[in-house]
Amino acid sequence: MSHEMILDAVKALKGHKVMIIGDLMLDHYLIGGVERISPEAPVPVVQVKDESYLLGGAGNVARNIADLGGKPLLIGAVGTDRNGEVLEDLCGQAGLSTRLIQDGDRPTTVKTRIIAHNQQVVRVDQERVGPLSPAEMDTLFVILEENLPDYPVIILSDYGKGFISREFMDRFMPMVQGRSTPPLVLVDPKTVNYDLYQGVDLLTPNTKEASEGANLPVSDRESIIEAGRAIFRRLGCRNLLITLGPDGMALFEGQDSIRHIPTFARKVFDVTGAGDTVIATTALALAAGMDLLTACTLANYAAGVVVAQVGAATATPDDLEETVNELPEPQVTFWQE
Repeated sequence: MSHEMILDAVKALKGHKVMIIGDLMLDHYLIGGVERISPEAPVPVVQVKDESYLLGGAGNVARNIADLGGKPLLIGAVGTDRNGEVLEDLCGQAGLSTRLIQDGDRPTTVKTRIIAHNQQVVRVDQERVGPLSPAEMDTLFVILEENLPDYPVIILSDYGKGFISREFMDRFMPMVQGRSTPPLVLVDPKTVNYDLYQGVDLLTPNTKEASEGANLPVSDRESIIEAGRAIFRRLGCRNLLITLGPDGMALFEGQDSIRHIPTFARKVFDVTGAGDTVIATTALALAAGMDLLTACTLANYAAGVVVAQVGAATATPDDLEETVNELPEPQVTFWQE
C-alpha cells in the first residue's frame, strides 16, 4: 500500500457520517502534587493544582471521528445532574451532534482520576450499571428509526455500563438487518457481553479481550489465529480486528484470510483511548467507502499518533499525513498457519 494511496484515503475521510451508540462517561482529572502523608491514614495528601473534564467512553469515540473530519451522531444516556450538563457542554464544544436520553434515576457516569507528579494515585468511579428502562428503550428506538437512513456505519461502544444490553441487541440487530441496505455494525467489545454481538460486521478486541472472548491464552501468531477462529465460531461475526499493542493488528476477513498490519507507533507514552481511536478511524474510513484493509491501516496510523500523547488524545488529518510521510510504507503480510 503506497504512501500516495494512504494520503488520498486520509483526505477522503472528511464529511462522512458515523453513528455511535453506547456508554457515555465523563473523565474527570484532579492534578496536583504530594508533600505530606495524611495524619488520618497512611495515604498521600494531594494538593490539587488543576482540574479538567474530558469526554470518555462513547463520547471519546465520537470526538475522534469529529477530529478526523467526520460527522458523528452520538446516542447515549446522561443523568439529570451537574455532570450531565458538563458532558453535554463538552459535546457542544467538540462539535458533536447528539441525541442524549436523560435518565433521572441514573447518575452520569464519572471516572475521577487523581494524579500527583504525573502518576495516578487513585481512581474514583461514580456510576450505576444496568439497562435502560422500557420507556427509555422505546425512546431510544424512536431516535434510531429517525436517524438510521442517514448513517451507513454504526459503532456500538460498549463499556459494560448497561446501555448495550440483551434487551437492546434483541431489538437492534433485527431492525438494522431488516433494512434494504443495512448499515455496517462495528463493536468495541466488553468481555462480559460477548454473546450479545452475534452476527456483527466487525469486532475490534484487544489481545486481552480476544483471549477472554475465545477462552484461550493468546501469546503468539498461532494462538492469535486460534483465538480469532474461536470468536468466529462463537459469534458468527463477519470480520475481526485484534489489536496487538506494539505488535500491530491482526485483521481477519473471515476465518481464513488473516493479514498482519505492523505497528506505526514511533513512541508510546500512554495507550489510554487507543481502542476508541482504532474503531473510530476504521468506521469513518468504511463510511467513506474504503475497503476494510485500507480502513484498518489508517486506524493503525491514527493509533500510533494517540499513544505518543498523554491522556485520551485524538488524531487529526494533519497528524495522519505527517505520520504517513515520516514512516516507511506499511508491509502488510498474510498470516498462514
